Amino acid sequence: MEAAFEGVRVVELAQWVFVPVAGALLADWGADVIRVERPEGDPYRGLATQGIGTDSGGVNLSLALAGRGKRSMTIDLKLEEGREILHRLLETADVFLTNLRPGALDRLGLDADTLTDRYPTLVYARGHGYGVRGPDANQAGYDASAFWARGGMAHVLTPPELSDPINQRGAMGDRNGAMALAFGIASALLRRTRTGKGSVIDVSLLATAMWTLSSDVLSAIQGQTPRAPSAGAVHVNPLVGMYRTSDGRHIQLVFLEADRYWADFCRLLGRSDLLEDPRFVDLAARRDHVEECAAALREEFASRTFEEWKELLAKIDAPWAPVQAVEELLVDPQVLANDYIGDVEIDGGPSYRLPSVPLQVDEQPPPLRRAPEHGEHTEAVLLELGYTWEQISALAEAGVIP
Repeated sequence: MEAAFEGVRVVELAQWVFVPVAGALLADWGADVIRVERPEGDPYRGLATQGIGTDSGGVNLSLALAGRGKRSMTIDLKLEEGREILHRLLETADVFLTNLRPGALDRLGLDADTLTDRYPTLVYARGHGYGVRGPDANQAGYDASAFWARGGMAHVLTPPELSDPINQRGAMGDRNGAMALAFGIASALLRRTRTGKGSVIDVSLLATAMWTLSSDVLSAIQGQTPRAPSAGAVHVNPLVGMYRTSDGRHIQLVFLEADRYWADFCRLLGRSDLLEDPRFVDLAARRDHVEECAAALREEFASRTFEEWKELLAKIDAPWAPVQAVEELLVDPQVLANDYIGDVEIDGGPSYRLPSVPLQVDEQPPPLRRAPEHGEHTEAVLLELGYTWEQISALAEAGVIP
């Protein structure tokens, strides 16, 4: 089967996570993504975090996720000969993908106006922290700063009883923003088939946070002050919430259409008394007596273990879920059945597992390929561009390539 982006060439001049992950998603679906790295390499290659980076003792899984399926070139763009190589690449490209800040792009002559004028069919895609206009357009932005802190995530998700905001997990904003950026690129390529013209695509981490928090943003627009509820706070509908089991685990109920499920739920529990109690007879009554209803449910959940609840609730056609640890996802039957984690096989090297992109086509995930070594494909791509071995040797002697 031909992949969706087969025949599309992407030139990626980016580092860290956000924009490189967008490139990896395009590579997953067949794009030829040529990653241009500086001589010292992407600093992400040296990041040690959570035992999955350079501190993993094996494959750098952080880099493997962001770089999978690509080819890597090492070029010194500070040199004129290096910039000439990049332009020869761009002559063959459909997409230029970058997260360099505006000042750096201007100095390299790679700003949007310059490149879209020189290459009218090029899709120019950039990811950034805070947007391309305004006083902070040139400010560095990581997801912990632009997405989590400034974007309102830390504030709205921190329970009021905590004096300090909760911390973000690794690269949450980056990978969400990457999905939006890949979608924007796909949209621009489709538009180009109709108009013959390229587009400039922008996604910021700040805007990604606001989109993620759309419900809270809407509340703020209405004059409210969205905040996380206190731990254990009762929802106006007691059939929506987390309940603690006898062994200290939790079950999430999401019976939004509470009256639809209440009778079957009570019968499942063997609690006809709850079903007949006038305080709980319908949604309005349960809302008026929310604390009493929640207390009854807390007592009921505390009478069975986590495993007992999972077995019992499997008998009712209603929306609920066990509150799982991440390590439990690795053996979750639904995760395994849908291939949400894939294997990367390497000839002569260790195989490893990575999360697959959430998107599947014809019920299949894309095949996962390894990430390239730093500059692994420099010579091969130069040969494709028409350079001779003598020219390649001269570029190496001049320090343009390693």
